[in-house]
Amino acid sequence: MTLSSALDITEKVRPPRTVFVNYPLGHTAGKPNDPTDQTNILRKALSLLETGEPGQITRIDVTWTDPEWNTHLPKYQKAIQQ
Repeated sequence: MTLSSALDITEKVRPPRTVFVNYPLGHTAGKPNDPTDQTNILRKALSLLETGEPGQITRIDVTWTDPEWNTHLPKYQKAIQQ
């Protein structure tokens, strides 16, 4: 079971079971200094060990503090494709 915040890479690698956390890279286990958020993510991830199917990617409903943290991504993706 893995935690991931890079969905496009995870979909290509296809680990056995994955929890996708839509947070900035490096924060897949939760927000810094927020034990409630961290516990929530880890509980959901651990429950996947019992209920998950091979190859399953589970997206959990969490929200990063700054809702605009990833608004720059399309600009960089476009630059990379050129």
